[in-house]
Amino acid sequence: MRRAMAAAEVGDDVLDHDPTMAALEERVAALLGVEAALWVPSGSMGNLIALFLHLARGDRFLAPLGAHVLDAELGTAAWLAGGMPHALTSVTPEAVVAAGGGESPYYGLKTTLLSLENTHNASGGTVTSADDHAALVAAARSIGLAVHLDGARLWNASVALGVPLTSLTAGVDTVQVCLSKALGAPVGSVVAGSASFVAEARRVRKMLGGGVRQGGVLAAAGLVALDRIPRLADDHAHASSLAAGLRELGWDVAEPATNIVLASVPDLDKTLLALGEAGVLASPMAGKVRFVTHGDVDSSDVAEVLRRVREGV
Repeated sequence: MRRAMAAAEVGDDVLDHDPTMAALEERVAALLGVEAALWVPSGSMGNLIALFLHLARGDRFLAPLGAHVLDAELGTAAWLAGGMPHALTSVTPEAVVAAGGGESPYYGLKTTLLSLENTHNASGGTVTSADDHAALVAAARSIGLAVHLDGARLWNASVALGVPLTSLTAGVDTVQVCLSKALGAPVGSVVAGSASFVAEARRVRKMLGGGVRQGGVLAAAGLVALDRIPRLADDHAHASSLAAGLRELGWDVAEPATNIVLASVPDLDKTLLALGEAGVLASPMAGKVRFVTHGDVDSSDVAEVLRRVREGV
């Protein structure tokens, strides 16, 4: 990846479009089955750009409880995009229609957008199937809502389900995918949709400070990252192995759907401190301990984590 970055053909992406950046955007658009795509420095910026362009000031949008756009982006959906978030405790077609459909009085909120997340980070990397995705999009369309998909970990969902990415983006207006979290690029996400959306998204990216000059250096890493999608199955297998090992040690751990393992513990702070002292890096998520497997983790690392947990936590 570093060799590709050093050898990248570059231009000025702010002025006339860096050629390597253009190649990355075209490749991602094709993978997602949309017209066009735009590189952005982070997934948070990609989501914000989409919400900024979907929402008028005061518009309400629906999103799953615990969604990244609600809980992990500093409130920019409201602060900068001007939207009023509404968390869905149950993400079903019926819940979408109940929350967003029907006429409201003139002083009520106007609901215009459904924002989905696949995989769902705070739920432990849980996956929305192609059929469930299609049903949610159809429900949103039935009441006139646009649909944005936070697909930061969509690669994981595709590999876990064994389906093409296009089956998980079908019908959406916009989608954001991350090149760093699962795929190992040092920086970058892509927000995608129609050609007209991307033209406006480029303007908003510049306004937010996300335009870069010789962006091909970063885009080259993204192109290498895309070649690594199939190996995500290894991350999922390692997560399953870790979860099984923790259960054998008496931990309360559900079977992971992808590469995120969530463990329920009696004292979260105490457990995280003990893990840190044992040299095991984990983080809090939804009141649980969160472990993530990735490209730098192999089966021997999983075994070592389990050994340290057994002896020191």
